[in-house]
Amino acid sequence: MAEDKILLVDDEVEFTNALAERMQTRGLEVDAVDSGMAALEAARGKDFSAIILDLSMPGMDGIETLKRLREENPDLQIIVLTGRATVEKGVEAMKLGALDFLEKPVDIQKIMEKIELAKGKKRLLMTKRFQEQIDNILKKKGW
Repeated sequence: MAEDKILLVDDEVEFTNALAERMQTRGLEVDAVDSGMAALEAARGKDFSAIILDLSMPGMDGIETLKRLREENPDLQIIVLTGRATVEKGVEAMKLGALDFLEKPVDIQKIMEKIELAKGKKRLLMTKRFQEQIDNILKKKGW
């Protein structure tokens, strides 16, 4: 189901594979990529409930990836995950629109709770957009 699709972005392939497997056993469809550029490509034209994004990656880091993902789609629900957290990076990620900031190692239940939060927020945004479209149609038609 599209509403249960997650994108994992982390250069630590073993970690990503293990986390993806744990999420899949909980009924989520998971795509995994190992770089910021791959995340941008994967997010284009796809409907993810949430993106789990590592901050510390070679090349385009998580902060730059977060910025670019949000520029392309401000409705994306992005959960930042890192093993090298600093308060400054966490605050910066939240200011850039991250839904939450979690440190590795993270409990799978905690991630699942954040994904549920992301799905709820996404549903609210979609409902708001649909209502705006309906209101615009009604105004144009004069009903």
